[in-house]
Formats: sequence, structure tokens, C-alpha cells
Amino acid sequence: MPPVTPQFWLDVVLQSLTLFFLLVGLLGLVIPVFPGLTVMWIATLVYAGLQQIAKAMTVWDWILFSLITILMIVGNVIDNIIIARHVREKEVPWSSIILGFLAGLIASLFFTPVIGIVAAPAGLFLAELYRLKDRKTAFESTRAWMTGWGWSFAARFVIGMFMVIFWMLWAWI
Repeated sequence: MPPVTPQFWLDVVLQSLTLFFLLVGLLGLVIPVFPGLTVMWIATLVYAGLQQIAKAMTVWDWILFSLITILMIVGNVIDNIIIARHVREKEVPWSSIILGFLAGLIASLFFTPVIGIVAAPAGLFLAELYRLKDRKTAFESTRAWMTGWGWSFAARFVIGMFMVIFWMLWAWI
């Protein structure tokens, strides 16, 4: 067992904080407008920067950080694609989709992200109700939104899990 030095404790604190923010980001994926994957990536970016300053980054570490970066980008793009695809299958116009996204974003900024979870599909429902004047069809569009959000969450959560696994391989092996 290596001696317990101040550097050892710095590593423990750094790894603990990084893991904490990775888990916050992962759990935050439940909230549609919370940038959980980006929070996770920033945690690994800070970790990489501090490791680089300490001259502890290897080629393997950079490869894992690159994979984490790619996963973050793919996860952030795929999120909107999955939701939009499900809603577009119901022939919902982009204007209604954008109004739903904006309703969720604005509600999250001015109230709480939990309100944003309700406001996004409610915004889509109201936009579709106004456009179609048919409550049943507007509800079907909203159901497609919620189904897309569920699949999107599942995809982002799996991506987030891989980000955590890659960081663990990087930090602990």
C-alpha cells in the first residue's frame, strides 16, 4: 500500500468531486432541460485539466476523455432528434414543436426545472389545440412528445452511464 501523502488526499478529493458531479449530471437527465451530459462532460474536462497540470495524463486518458466528449455531443444531439421524430410521426408542425421546447425552457428558467417538465408538453398541447381545434388529436401529439421524451431519457441515461464507466476506467485503472 502506498504511503498516505498530501497528494493522495488531493487525488481522493478530486476524484470524489468529479464522481459527485458525474452522478448529479446523470440524475439530472430526468429533467428535460437540465444539461446533464454537459455537466458530466465539464466535470471530466476539469479533471483532465487538473491531471494535465499534474503531468498525469496518458494517451489512454486522452482517448477516454475523447470518447466521453463524443458521447456528450451525440447525447445532446440525439435528445432532440428522438423527441422531434416521435412528434413528427404524428405530423405535428415544427412551429408547435418549437413552442413546446420554448415553453419548457422558459418555465425552467423562471420557475423550476420540474415546472419545465410539465410546461413543455403543455405548450405543445396548447399549440396543437389552437392549430387543430381538436382536443383528442392535440392530446395524441402530446402523448407522442412524452413517448419521445421517455426514449430520449433512456438513450441519454445509457450514454451517461458509459461516460461514468469511461471516467472510472480513466481514473481508477
